[in-house]
Amino acid sequence: METMQLNAEIREDAGKKATKSARNAGLVPAVVYKEGKDTVSLKINEKELRGILKTKAGANVLVNLKIGGAKEKAKERVVLIKEIQHHPIKDQILHVDFQEISLTEKMIFDVPLITKGEAEGVVKDGGVLERVMWELKIECLPTAIPEKIEIDVTALKIGDAVLVKDIAVSPDVKVLNPPDQTAITVKMPHVEAPKEEGVEEVAEPELIREKKEKEELEGEEEAAPAAEKTKEEKKEAKPKEEKK
Repeated sequence: METMQLNAEIREDAGKKATKSARNAGLVPAVVYKEGKDTVSLKINEKELRGILKTKAGANVLVNLKIGGAKEKAKERVVLIKEIQHHPIKDQILHVDFQEISLTEKMIFDVPLITKGEAEGVVKDGGVLERVMWELKIECLPTAIPEKIEIDVTALKIGDAVLVKDIAVSPDVKVLNPPDQTAITVKMPHVEAPKEEGVEEVAEPELIREKKEKEELEGEEEAAPAAEKTKEEKKEAKPKEEKK
């Protein structure tokens, strides 16, 4: 993989005022670190950084960081971009973290998965190509990082799937994802069941009528005992006829 050149300067003052001043001048505050070594504060040109980020390698681009400034810290270091902080509103890079690496030590990377061609099940049968995975986790030397990994989906029919173990990679690359994990599949098109005409129109009045009939029946049942009670009360209240 090609290594990109990027110039950087030692950032002596890391206070808020100095950081704001650097950003206003088109510079991005940054740090470079390596396990077992002290972190070094830097400032880099934002335009140069954006140019590097536009390469095909994307976030996995190898950067030859040429540091100027204090003699004890100034040197060239091969680094990877580990984190970039962006302004939530403005199109501005706020901070960058670089990790110094060794070109002879294997590392873990996430590489984009790209489909190639059009699936037969989609073109002929109207199926749907579903991307289950968008990246593949691999282990390799920094110099062997693939920019992308292509998957040819041309022969896929409805019901077919591409598993991780089916993906071809270079012998220098070790895939870390589970081999039986599905990466891409072709599914049947989603078809909504047709609605029966008049179902909704009939259902609601029918329910209302049933409810009304139930309420009327309950009302009659409640009224019957009340009527009987009133009849008995009247009977008891009627005076007995005197015998002549």
